Amino acid sequence: MAAAASKIPGPARHDSQGIPMHAPGRRLTTATNPHKHIHPVPDKSHIGPDIEAYKAAHSDTVGPHSDAWWAQQARDNLAWIKDFSIVRTGSFPSAEELKEDNPTPPSTLPITWFPDGALNACYNCVDRHAFKNPDQTAIIYEADEPGEHQYITYGMLLNEVCRVANVLKGMGVKKGDTVTIYLPMTWQAAAAFLACARIGAIHSAVFAGFSAESLRDRILDCGSTVLITADEGRRGGRSVATKVIADQALKECGDANPVKHVLVLSRTGSKTVAEQHFTLGRDVWWHEAVAQVPSYCPPEVMNSEDGLFILYTSGSTGKPKGILHTTGGYLLGALLTVKYVFDVHPGDKFACMADIGWITGHTYIIYGPLSLGTTTTFFESTPVYPSPSRYWETVSKHGLTQFYSSPTAVRLLRKLGHQHVQEHDLSSLRVLGSVGEPINPEAWNWFNEHVGKGECAIVDTFWQTETGSIIVTPLPGAIETKPGSATVPFFGIETEIVDSMSGKALEGDNIEGVLCIKKPWPSIARTIWGDHKRFVDTYLRPYPGYYFTGDGAGRDEHGYIWIKGRVDDVINVSGHRMSTAEVESALLMHNGVAETAVIGTADEMTGQAVNAFVTMKPEFSYDPATEPALVKELVLQVRKIIGPFAAPKRIFIVADLPKTRSGKIIRRILRKIVAGEGDQLGDLSTVAEPEVVEIIKKKVADSISS
Repeated sequence: MAAAASKIPGPARHDSQGIPMHAPGRRLTTATNPHKHIHPVPDKSHIGPDIEAYKAAHSDTVGPHSDAWWAQQARDNLAWIKDFSIVRTGSFPSAEELKEDNPTPPSTLPITWFPDGALNACYNCVDRHAFKNPDQTAIIYEADEPGEHQYITYGMLLNEVCRVANVLKGMGVKKGDTVTIYLPMTWQAAAAFLACARIGAIHSAVFAGFSAESLRDRILDCGSTVLITADEGRRGGRSVATKVIADQALKECGDANPVKHVLVLSRTGSKTVAEQHFTLGRDVWWHEAVAQVPSYCPPEVMNSEDGLFILYTSGSTGKPKGILHTTGGYLLGALLTVKYVFDVHPGDKFACMADIGWITGHTYIIYGPLSLGTTTTFFESTPVYPSPSRYWETVSKHGLTQFYSSPTAVRLLRKLGHQHVQEHDLSSLRVLGSVGEPINPEAWNWFNEHVGKGECAIVDTFWQTETGSIIVTPLPGAIETKPGSATVPFFGIETEIVDSMSGKALEGDNIEGVLCIKKPWPSIARTIWGDHKRFVDTYLRPYPGYYFTGDGAGRDEHGYIWIKGRVDDVINVSGHRMSTAEVESALLMHNGVAETAVIGTADEMTGQAVNAFVTMKPEFSYDPATEPALVKELVLQVRKIIGPFAAPKRIFIVADLPKTRSGKIIRRILRKIVAGEGDQLGDLSTVAEPEVVEIIKKKVADSISS
């Protein structure tokens, strides 16, 4: 393991106002975040030994002189079929350029990286590593059932990718076409992604937990003629009717259905699917198709700006947004962030526990690790199947060196107790990562103490589907970490904290606003599929001259960035602005609280009011008859830690929270229930346990009426 990541020993360090370093990171009140400690950097990392080394490295990646750095990185790390002479073009449009009557609208000012260069993403992820060392493990496939794991070498992966590519070509797929992928977390999903990239097709992966309606909408929007799916999926000891859902989606497409061929992976060998849900002439079994084609397919020559994939993000209203990422810039961003953020070295075994249906799976399961030539992990199961030690069994069994998961998973495992961690050897781990939402300090500290044993670097990463790769993060070896802070910008990223009302950049430290980015970086999305105006209106028009992340953020006395959550997750009570994450963190400090979700609702007296949903730890016992006393105790907890203005108007103690199958809390459901719109919840197909919603609706109704 790396050097210790415990609190710095010796005399207490103080900030500019004399407050100890373990005091709040943000200078609003000393009660804002009382958990913050600074943790030192590990040794023997790519960047180090301190923040000055980071600053020197970062300065080479931004500004007018930085093209030389990016050109060198692109040439050193990627294999080019045709070298480039131009590093980048374009910028974020100014207010003048964004005027509706401007004869040169922003859609004609393209952001490009290496635009006259040519390469192939699949070749970079597979061929060059297979030719060098065909027996090196490319993928660790940890199947749903313990003991059913497989090791897929780069040579094996190349063979499967080429065969699938030839199958797709036989189905008429050509460069520029779209292919929809609706697969569970099997290693063959990587082959499907990379087969598309190999022949120049743009893949559109849809999370296998999405409903038929969601799949239908995505197929229709991108016009795929081929769908790749499976008979069934496996997760948590249960079978998922993947093909049945896919068939329903195609049926709902009606006369507009563009799909002519369906390639079906036999994951479980379901006889029901084979006999009742298999359409002859349209459906083809994966294993039969790949056995009938050659084992090599030449990679297509792709311009750096040719599309690589579309990934849809769901908005609260309207149709899903198909975010388009291109080839060269995205691949370089994915590779560099794996290398530097997770401090990956030859021989490492990288594990991202996300799903390939999300951007995290695209970048940190497939394209990032494989382009770097490291070993990646496909984890098909859940953190608690068949027991809450499943993650740690996987780490120990395979000797994983990096472990990247979500705060939700960490909080769940914290809730279930550290005894599940203690019985496993985690000494192979060097870097722990967090992704998806700001991690509360209690979860961070549990992660550090019980999983990292105080000896692993922890990287709390911030990025989005639209950014393509991580944009704010600590770097092991250079950045001292603070629980709850994403810390500093990655290479090429110039962050700005902007006043949400005036749009002006806020100077100095100890400030809060919205997080924007000044200049384009290689892996930024280029457009929304078929709707560039929506792309401009969503990300570029709100704050001209910037990319708008949609997140609130603060910068503390050390220049560290604290992500406050989506702007609509900031609650304004009587002029006091606070993030939902702050209130959640305060509630989690109570020794009985396991999980919490905080939302803001309209209030005629204060503008907005804080409402909190709380689950208690199994070992924490209380008499339901005295629940009001417990609620009062929790309210006092928030008042004490943040201040009276943050006190929740209502706290609902519930048995569970509505979550997706990947474990993310669905706060929009809670907002609607509290707002009295429980009959307008929309599509609940992504909710893992729909009955939880009905229980919460009754709880809220009873509480408000009493």
